[in-house]
Amino acid sequence: MIERYTRPEMASLWSDEAKYSFWLKVELAVCEAFGKRGEIPREALETIRKQAGFDVTRIATIEKEVRHDVIAFLTSVAEQVGPASRFIHLGLTSSDVVDTAFALQLKQASDLLDRAFDHLLKVLRQQAVAHKQTMMIGRTHGMHAEPITFGLKVATWYDECRRQRERLQQATTDIAVGKLSGAVGTYAHLPPDLEQEVCTTLGLTPATTATQVIPRDRHAHFFSALAGVATSVEHIAVEIRHLMRSEVGEVAEGFGKGQKGSSAMPHKRNPILSENITGLARLVRSYATAAFENVPLWHERDISHSSVERVIGPDATTLVDFMLHRLANIIENLEVFPERMKSNLEASRGLFASQSLLLELVRSGMTREEAYRVVQACAMKASKEGRFFRELVEGEREITSRLSTSVIERSFQLGHHLRNVDLIFERVFGM
Repeated sequence: MIERYTRPEMASLWSDEAKYSFWLKVELAVCEAFGKRGEIPREALETIRKQAGFDVTRIATIEKEVRHDVIAFLTSVAEQVGPASRFIHLGLTSSDVVDTAFALQLKQASDLLDRAFDHLLKVLRQQAVAHKQTMMIGRTHGMHAEPITFGLKVATWYDECRRQRERLQQATTDIAVGKLSGAVGTYAHLPPDLEQEVCTTLGLTPATTATQVIPRDRHAHFFSALAGVATSVEHIAVEIRHLMRSEVGEVAEGFGKGQKGSSAMPHKRNPILSENITGLARLVRSYATAAFENVPLWHERDISHSSVERVIGPDATTLVDFMLHRLANIIENLEVFPERMKSNLEASRGLFASQSLLLELVRSGMTREEAYRVVQACAMKASKEGRFFRELVEGEREITSRLSTSVIERSFQLGHHLRNVDLIFERVFGM
């Protein structure tokens, strides 16, 4: 089933209307703080409260002439406020408003991402619990290794996503800072305690130091956290793509009624949702690179970061929101085929027991080198001739002279490999 992206909150957060609303919120918070200090007359402050607003179309018209977005915004606000507008933007530089407002946008975007994580973690947990005992072969280097369960695989996905969520939350704390310290960060025209008051009102922390802008290492941290989230989402998507391959066939993305997989081949059922996630992750990682490029600005500030952030701010947060939403949909509608997992597990004809036998021979007194040699010889022969590994083990004198029938039997039992599933689930889910 292909879902529709139904999260307009994130898109609307990055509209021009929203951007100017955040700018106005900062400007009004500064006016309120100045009003408390008697810097703005009561009547003027009341007028600002009642009449402050803007017209997006008018701002665009003014900007064509003045070539400065903040000045265009302030001019539009002044047209609505009247003479009292002279008290707006007192002592501020453009970046005081823009950077503080950008922090509010990123913080709110992160809140939306946190909600998306809620849903994803919920459906991952459901699948993990549902398939806690669904046995399958584990693979290393793409080759059969030892038995696991599909629930354990999903539990590792859950744990990774939970870590990425925590990292994003930490990065959000780092980015949720405001700056109202003037043209070069010296508070020459604004008292530091006003910055503290305004930031507290806005739910931000004052930047410990700033130039004309908030240092961009904070932003690089935030966008690298988004890249980390996107990469973990891709990690899961790539695994689903592998498990969906015709030769494996252990899971499949949901397939909607009437959906078609190929214009030429009616039999095709492709992992298009997971492939889409892989492509989008590449974009989000590239935005992290761009954010790091924004850190080394000239002196107290240049404008090279601004154009970049106008792209990566809305794009990265919206894409990650979409990816989390899409992955949750994939997991929730994932078709799991336990019988195919069992068939693939059995396809190696017992080779998964090789390490257990190796260790038992070592415990019997055989050197590790000798034990490895004899077990590997049986394993390679079983693989080459398509025979059952246990049959060759039980016919090998070097093994049977040291290991009893019951010990060999125990080495081939699946329960031996999965006896700690409950412990791992306790660690991940507290179950």
